[in-house]
Amino acid sequence: MVKLILRYTVSWLLIAIILFLSFFKVPETPMEEVPFIDKWTHIAMYLVLSSSLWIEYLRSHTRIRYKKLCIGAIVLPIAMGGIIELMQGYCTTYRSGDWMDFIANSLGVVISAILGFAWYRHQFLKKA
Repeated sequence: MVKLILRYTVSWLLIAIILFLSFFKVPETPMEEVPFIDKWTHIAMYLVLSSSLWIEYLRSHTRIRYKKLCIGAIVLPIAMGGIIELMQGYCTTYRSGDWMDFIANSLGVVISAILGFAWYRHQFLKKA
């Protein structure tokens, strides 16, 4: 477990930040007038999280196991986003679970996966 925490330190920190922000009571700001700012924020948070998982996985492994990589960098962040949305809807009175937020989270992960696979092909497969 310690090895897992040390290999993915940045990702664990990002997960903690996302969890905090997901249940934090957001104050009113002028940014709310920007169209879809909430959705852009969700895309950015999960894009950064999933990219961090990709980078830390590729940095710390010499042999790539696609199943583990896909589960860890694609499936788990999407599942985390869904669980958070459900918890916001059922466990808080000041936040609401939103399907569009879940879709935005998933879109951020998918964009990261596309970039991750492209980066992997460019960096690692050209050496082979």
